[in-house]
Amino acid sequence: MSSSSRVALVTGGNKGIGFAITRDLCRQFSGDVVLTARDAARGRAAVQQLQAEGLSPRFHQLDINDLQSIRALRDFLRKEYGGLDVLVNNAGIAFKVNDPTPFHIQAEVTMKTNFFGTRDVCTELLPLMKPQGRVVNVSSMQSLRALKNCSPELQQKFRSDTISEEELVGLMNKFVEDTRNGVHQKEGWPNTAYGVTKIGVTVLSRIHARNLSAHRSGDKILLNACCPGWVRTDMAGPKATKSPEEGAETPVFLALLPSDADGPHGQFVMEKKVEPW
Repeated sequence: MSSSSRVALVTGGNKGIGFAITRDLCRQFSGDVVLTARDAARGRAAVQQLQAEGLSPRFHQLDINDLQSIRALRDFLRKEYGGLDVLVNNAGIAFKVNDPTPFHIQAEVTMKTNFFGTRDVCTELLPLMKPQGRVVNVSSMQSLRALKNCSPELQQKFRSDTISEEELVGLMNKFVEDTRNGVHQKEGWPNTAYGVTKIGVTVLSRIHARNLSAHRSGDKILLNACCPGWVRTDMAGPKATKSPEEGAETPVFLALLPSDADGPHGQFVMEKKVEPW
Protein backbone atom coordinates (compact mmCIF):
# COMPACT_ATOMS: atom_id res chain seq x y z
CA MET A 1 0.00 0.00 0.00
CA SER A 2 1.12 3.57 -0.67
CA SER A 3 2.06 5.76 2.29
CA SER A 4 -0.91 7.95 1.33
CA SER A 5 -4.26 6.19 1.64
CA ARG A 6 -6.10 8.88 -0.35
CA VAL A 7 -5.86 9.12 -4.11
CA ALA A 8 -7.23 11.31 -6.90
CA LEU A 9 -7.03 10.30 -10.56
CA VAL A 10 -7.32 12.34 -13.77
CA THR A 11 -7.81 10.74 -17.19
CA GLY A 12 -6.16 12.46 -20.15
CA GLY A 13 -3.92 14.37 -17.77
CA ASN A 14 -0.88 14.98 -19.95
CA LYS A 15 -2.05 18.22 -21.60
CA GLY A 16 -4.67 20.95 -21.77
CA ILE A 17 -7.46 21.01 -19.20
CA GLY A 18 -6.48 17.58 -17.79
CA PHE A 19 -2.94 18.80 -17.10
CA ALA A 20 -4.26 21.95 -15.39
CA ILE A 21 -6.69 19.86 -13.28
CA THR A 22 -3.84 17.54 -12.27
CA ARG A 23 -1.65 20.50 -11.28
CA ASP A 24 -4.43 22.02 -9.14
CA LEU A 25 -5.16 18.70 -7.43
CA CYS A 26 -1.44 18.25 -6.69
CA ARG A 27 -1.55 21.62 -4.92
CA GLN A 28 -4.87 21.21 -3.10
CA PHE A 29 -5.76 17.53 -2.62
CA SER A 30 -4.56 15.86 0.58
CA GLY A 31 -3.28 12.61 -0.88
CA ASP A 32 -1.65 11.20 -3.99
CA VAL A 33 -2.62 12.42 -7.46
CA VAL A 34 -2.32 10.02 -10.39
CA LEU A 35 -1.90 11.52 -13.85
CA THR A 36 -2.97 9.11 -16.56
CA ALA A 37 -2.36 9.31 -20.30
CA ARG A 38 -2.73 6.97 -23.25
CA ASP A 39 0.85 7.66 -24.39
CA ALA A 40 3.24 6.69 -21.58
CA ALA A 41 6.10 8.89 -22.86
CA ARG A 42 3.87 11.98 -22.98
CA GLY A 43 2.41 11.13 -19.59
CA ARG A 44 5.83 10.79 -17.98
CA ALA A 45 6.97 14.05 -19.62
CA ALA A 46 3.93 15.79 -18.07
CA VAL A 47 4.78 14.31 -14.66
CA GLN A 48 8.37 15.60 -15.01
CA GLN A 49 7.06 19.06 -15.86
CA LEU A 50 4.97 19.10 -12.68
CA GLN A 51 7.89 17.72 -10.66
CA ALA A 52 9.97 20.66 -11.93
CA GLU A 53 7.32 22.90 -10.33
CA GLY A 54 7.83 21.13 -7.00
CA LEU A 55 4.74 18.91 -7.27
CA SER A 56 4.70 15.12 -7.03
CA PRO A 57 2.07 13.36 -9.14
CA ARG A 58 2.29 9.67 -9.90
CA PHE A 59 1.89 8.31 -13.42
CA HIS A 60 -0.14 5.37 -14.69
CA GLN A 61 -0.83 4.52 -18.32
CA LEU A 62 -4.50 4.55 -19.32
CA ASP A 63 -6.12 4.22 -22.72
CA ILE A 64 -9.85 4.62 -22.09
CA ASN A 65 -10.56 2.76 -25.35
CA ASP A 66 -8.76 -0.34 -24.06
CA LEU A 67 -10.56 -2.42 -21.43
CA GLN A 68 -7.34 -4.21 -20.45
CA SER A 69 -5.68 -0.85 -19.78
CA ILE A 70 -8.64 0.29 -17.64
CA ARG A 71 -8.59 -2.96 -15.66
CA ALA A 72 -4.83 -2.74 -15.08
CA LEU A 73 -5.43 0.73 -13.59
CA ARG A 74 -8.32 -0.60 -11.51
CA ASP A 75 -6.11 -3.35 -10.08
CA PHE A 76 -3.32 -0.85 -9.33
CA LEU A 77 -5.71 1.43 -7.42
CA ARG A 78 -7.20 -1.45 -5.47
CA LYS A 79 -3.77 -2.82 -4.51
CA GLU A 80 -2.07 0.51 -3.75
CA TYR A 81 -4.93 2.46 -2.15
CA GLY A 82 -7.79 0.04 -1.49
CA GLY A 83 -10.03 2.20 -3.67
CA LEU A 84 -10.37 5.68 -5.12
CA ASP A 85 -11.31 9.05 -3.59
CA VAL A 86 -11.53 11.35 -6.60
CA LEU A 87 -12.09 10.42 -10.25
CA VAL A 88 -11.97 13.09 -12.96
CA ASN A 89 -13.03 11.70 -16.35
CA ASN A 90 -11.43 14.30 -18.58
CA ALA A 91 -10.10 12.30 -21.56
CA GLY A 92 -11.93 13.07 -24.79
CA ILE A 93 -11.49 13.91 -28.45
CA ALA A 94 -13.01 16.21 -31.07
CA PHE A 95 -12.49 16.56 -34.79
CA LYS A 96 -11.61 20.02 -36.11
CA VAL A 97 -14.47 21.88 -37.83
CA ASN A 98 -12.91 21.63 -41.31
CA ASP A 99 -11.70 18.03 -40.93
CA PRO A 100 -12.45 16.15 -44.21
CA THR A 101 -13.15 12.84 -42.43
CA PRO A 102 -16.70 11.67 -43.40
CA PHE A 103 -19.27 12.60 -40.74
CA HIS A 104 -20.28 9.01 -39.96
CA ILE A 105 -16.62 8.12 -39.24
CA GLN A 106 -16.28 11.20 -37.03
CA ALA A 107 -19.43 10.13 -35.17
CA GLU A 108 -18.19 6.57 -34.63
CA VAL A 109 -14.66 7.55 -33.51
CA THR A 110 -15.82 10.39 -31.23
CA MET A 111 -18.54 8.23 -29.65
CA LYS A 112 -16.09 5.38 -29.02
CA THR A 113 -13.83 7.57 -26.90
CA ASN A 114 -16.03 10.28 -25.38
CA PHE A 115 -19.00 8.14 -24.44
CA PHE A 116 -18.06 4.46 -24.49
CA GLY A 117 -14.51 4.99 -23.17
CA THR A 118 -15.80 7.16 -20.32
CA ARG A 119 -18.54 4.62 -19.60
CA ASP A 120 -16.02 1.76 -19.43
CA VAL A 121 -13.87 3.73 -16.97
CA CYS A 122 -16.97 4.34 -14.82
CA THR A 123 -18.00 0.68 -14.99
CA GLU A 124 -14.60 -0.45 -13.69
CA LEU A 125 -13.76 2.38 -11.26
CA LEU A 126 -17.06 3.50 -9.70
CA PRO A 127 -17.22 0.31 -7.57
CA LEU A 128 -13.85 1.42 -6.11
CA MET A 129 -15.12 4.82 -4.94
CA LYS A 130 -14.67 5.30 -1.20
CA PRO A 131 -17.22 7.01 1.07
CA GLN A 132 -17.30 10.79 0.43
CA GLY A 133 -15.76 10.09 -2.96
CA ARG A 134 -16.07 12.64 -5.77
CA VAL A 135 -16.60 11.87 -9.46
CA VAL A 136 -16.38 14.58 -12.11
CA ASN A 137 -17.23 13.86 -15.74
CA VAL A 138 -15.97 16.61 -18.03
CA SER A 139 -18.79 17.27 -20.47
CA SER A 140 -19.43 20.42 -22.47
CA MET A 141 -21.83 23.28 -23.05
CA GLN A 142 -22.14 21.63 -26.47
CA SER A 143 -24.22 18.92 -24.80
CA LEU A 144 -26.87 21.50 -23.87
CA ARG A 145 -26.77 23.09 -27.33
CA ALA A 146 -26.99 19.69 -29.02
CA LEU A 147 -29.89 18.67 -26.73
CA LYS A 148 -31.86 21.78 -27.74
CA ASN A 149 -31.35 20.82 -31.41
CA CYS A 150 -32.66 17.29 -30.91
CA SER A 151 -36.26 16.37 -31.82
CA PRO A 152 -38.80 16.81 -28.97
CA GLU A 153 -38.98 13.02 -28.72
CA LEU A 154 -35.21 12.67 -28.21
CA GLN A 155 -35.15 15.61 -25.80
CA GLN A 156 -37.83 13.91 -23.70
CA LYS A 157 -35.79 10.68 -23.58
CA PHE A 158 -32.55 12.43 -22.63
CA ARG A 159 -34.24 14.52 -19.93
CA SER A 160 -36.10 11.57 -18.44
CA ASP A 161 -35.43 10.83 -14.76
CA THR A 162 -35.98 7.12 -15.41
CA ILE A 163 -33.81 6.54 -18.50
CA SER A 164 -31.60 3.50 -17.93
CA GLU A 165 -27.97 3.06 -18.89
CA GLU A 166 -29.01 0.39 -21.42
CA GLU A 167 -31.49 2.80 -23.04
CA LEU A 168 -28.83 5.51 -23.23
CA VAL A 169 -26.34 3.10 -24.81
CA GLY A 170 -29.04 2.17 -27.35
CA LEU A 171 -29.56 5.83 -28.25
CA MET A 172 -25.82 6.51 -28.62
CA ASN A 173 -25.48 3.46 -30.89
CA LYS A 174 -28.52 4.58 -32.88
CA PHE A 175 -26.96 8.00 -33.52
CA VAL A 176 -23.83 6.36 -34.96
CA GLU A 177 -25.94 3.99 -37.04
CA ASP A 178 -28.15 6.83 -38.29
CA THR A 179 -25.09 8.81 -39.39
CA ARG A 180 -23.80 5.73 -41.22
CA ASN A 181 -27.11 5.48 -43.06
CA GLY A 182 -27.20 9.22 -43.75
CA VAL A 183 -30.50 9.69 -41.89
CA HIS A 184 -29.43 11.25 -38.58
CA GLN A 185 -31.07 14.63 -39.20
CA LYS A 186 -34.26 13.00 -40.46
CA GLU A 187 -34.26 10.91 -37.24
CA GLY A 188 -34.15 14.07 -35.10
CA TRP A 189 -30.42 14.29 -34.31
CA PRO A 190 -28.39 17.50 -34.39
CA ASN A 191 -25.52 17.77 -36.87
CA THR A 192 -22.76 17.56 -34.24
CA ALA A 193 -21.00 14.32 -33.35
CA TYR A 194 -19.10 15.91 -30.45
CA GLY A 195 -22.29 17.47 -29.03
CA VAL A 196 -24.19 14.16 -29.10
CA THR A 197 -21.31 12.30 -27.39
CA LYS A 198 -21.38 14.93 -24.64
CA ILE A 199 -25.17 14.56 -24.28
CA GLY A 200 -24.24 10.93 -23.58
CA VAL A 201 -21.69 11.91 -20.93
CA THR A 202 -24.10 14.30 -19.20
CA VAL A 203 -27.00 11.83 -19.17
CA LEU A 204 -24.70 8.99 -18.07
CA SER A 205 -23.66 11.18 -15.13
CA ARG A 206 -27.30 11.68 -14.16
CA ILE A 207 -27.93 7.92 -14.35
CA HIS A 208 -24.83 7.02 -12.30
CA ALA A 209 -25.66 9.64 -9.67
CA ARG A 210 -29.17 8.21 -9.38
CA ASN A 211 -27.77 4.69 -8.98
CA LEU A 212 -25.33 5.84 -6.28
CA SER A 213 -28.19 7.51 -4.40
CA ALA A 214 -30.24 4.32 -4.63
CA HIS A 215 -27.54 1.79 -3.69
CA ARG A 216 -24.86 3.69 -1.73
CA SER A 217 -26.71 6.64 -0.22
CA GLY A 218 -24.87 6.33 3.11
CA ASP A 219 -21.50 6.77 1.40
CA LYS A 220 -22.26 10.37 0.36
CA ILE A 221 -20.45 10.03 -2.97
CA LEU A 222 -21.10 13.06 -5.20
CA LEU A 223 -21.01 12.64 -8.99
CA ASN A 224 -21.52 15.45 -11.49
CA ALA A 225 -20.96 16.45 -15.10
CA CYS A 226 -19.45 19.83 -15.84
CA CYS A 227 -18.49 22.23 -18.59
CA PRO A 228 -15.00 23.71 -18.21
CA GLY A 229 -15.85 26.48 -20.70
CA TRP A 230 -14.26 27.36 -24.05
CA VAL A 231 -10.61 26.68 -23.32
CA ARG A 232 -7.46 27.30 -25.35
CA THR A 233 -6.27 23.74 -26.01
CA ASP A 234 -5.23 21.62 -29.00
CA MET A 235 -8.90 20.66 -29.22
CA ALA A 236 -10.57 24.09 -29.07
CA GLY A 237 -7.83 26.14 -30.71
CA PRO A 238 -6.05 29.40 -29.85
CA LYS A 239 -9.09 31.73 -30.10
CA ALA A 240 -10.91 30.25 -27.09
CA THR A 241 -11.64 32.64 -24.23
CA LYS A 242 -10.25 30.69 -21.26
CA SER A 243 -6.80 29.45 -20.29
CA PRO A 244 -6.49 25.76 -19.28
CA GLU A 245 -6.05 26.99 -15.69
CA GLU A 246 -9.40 28.80 -15.85
CA GLY A 247 -10.96 25.74 -17.50
CA ALA A 248 -9.80 23.59 -14.59
CA GLU A 249 -11.62 25.69 -11.97
CA THR A 250 -15.08 24.07 -12.12
CA PRO A 251 -13.83 20.43 -12.40
CA VAL A 252 -11.46 21.00 -9.44
CA PHE A 253 -14.22 22.71 -7.44
CA LEU A 254 -16.39 19.59 -7.89
CA ALA A 255 -13.49 17.20 -7.20
CA LEU A 256 -12.78 18.93 -3.88
CA LEU A 257 -16.32 19.41 -2.57
CA PRO A 258 -16.04 19.17 1.25
CA SER A 259 -16.78 15.84 2.90
CA ASP A 260 -19.94 17.21 4.57
CA ALA A 261 -21.39 18.60 1.30
CA ASP A 262 -24.73 17.10 0.26
CA GLY A 263 -24.56 18.43 -3.32
CA PRO A 264 -24.44 19.15 -6.10
CA HIS A 265 -25.07 15.57 -7.20
CA GLY A 266 -26.23 14.33 -10.60
CA GLN A 267 -26.06 17.87 -11.97
CA PHE A 268 -24.56 19.71 -14.93
CA VAL A 269 -22.30 22.40 -13.50
CA MET A 270 -20.79 25.40 -15.25
CA GLU A 271 -18.83 28.28 -13.68
CA LYS A 272 -19.36 26.42 -10.36
CA LYS A 273 -23.14 26.81 -10.73
CA VAL A 274 -25.78 24.18 -11.50
CA GLU A 275 -27.30 24.61 -14.97
CA PRO A 276 -30.80 23.31 -15.79
CA TRP A 277 -30.70 20.25 -18.07
